[in-house]
Amino acid sequence: MPGDALAEATLARARVGDEEAFRRLTEPHRRELRLHCYRILGSLEDAEDQVQETLLAAWRGLEAFEGRASMRSWLYRIATNRCLNALRARSRRPKEVQAMADSPEPTRRTAPVWLEPYPDVLLEGLAEATPGPAARYETKESIELAFIAALQAMPPRQRVALVLHDVLGFGRGEAAQMLDTGEASVKGALQRARAALKERLPAADRERAPRRDSARERRLVGRFADAVESGDIDEIVALLTDDARLTMPPQPLEYQGQRAIAAFLSHREELRGTPLRVVPTRANTQPAFGCYLPDAQAAIARPYGLLVLTLEGDAIAGITWFGDTGAFRRFGLPRALRD
Repeated sequence: MPGDALAEATLARARVGDEEAFRRLTEPHRRELRLHCYRILGSLEDAEDQVQETLLAAWRGLEAFEGRASMRSWLYRIATNRCLNALRARSRRPKEVQAMADSPEPTRRTAPVWLEPYPDVLLEGLAEATPGPAARYETKESIELAFIAALQAMPPRQRVALVLHDVLGFGRGEAAQMLDTGEASVKGALQRARAALKERLPAADRERAPRRDSARERRLVGRFADAVESGDIDEIVALLTDDARLTMPPQPLEYQGQRAIAAFLSHREELRGTPLRVVPTRANTQPAFGCYLPDAQAAIARPYGLLVLTLEGDAIAGITWFGDTGAFRRFGLPRALRD
């Protein structure tokens, strides 16, 4: 049976309650829908919830699907609006976060950024989800932590317009239909979102990160891991760019520059009393580590936090720390390390 006829037959079966047929229609889009929701929400857990809500809404509303748009576009429309609803509900989230006690004075205090890392293992199988012709960003660039963090600082409608048009490549007209608004509204939201993004992202002339799994990347990341496990703060600082940043979402503290980061790291190690142990992984296409704190009472190291590096040339331009050890499971990291 030709592809179009097969798709129509599968859709017809799904409309009369065939769950397997519905799964065949929607399963090819699940991974990219999860990433789409993550870009908007900044949380993998919330993204997975909204994908489930999207598929449930699609199942219940399948009779209303007339086929004028593709199944993919229809699912994106549902997912986008579910995410907007989730962001409205999130408005009740506290506007302030209690800063870490006894921390050195930060370079600056920021608004809380509610952000979680995204395991690279979940990006597998997305190569076929190529952006449309309107896209302005490479797929890798639109997954990196700096990009996701910048999105979270935007008003919801601007954030969604930019993701639909500049990241996924939907045309302005199609994005307007998804958002039940006019093209002029989408155009205005895009202009404001692009201006905000330009202010927050690194300058275009900054040196690019080494290629993934290249000798340059392995050498730099390996030196960092050795320095962390030996407690060598001077070596960590020597690997940083002059204007490197250390952030800890959602903590409203930012440390910029080698001196400020050195003071913070030295203070934290003094509080812990022992260096951390690390296990390499990857998040948001960037090198990352699961960090473990040795237990003074047992020959074991317990999950302590997840650390993601932003590389620039042969140096580290950013360190992002996530203290929620619940993410370890999603990264396939061990529950403990034994001596």
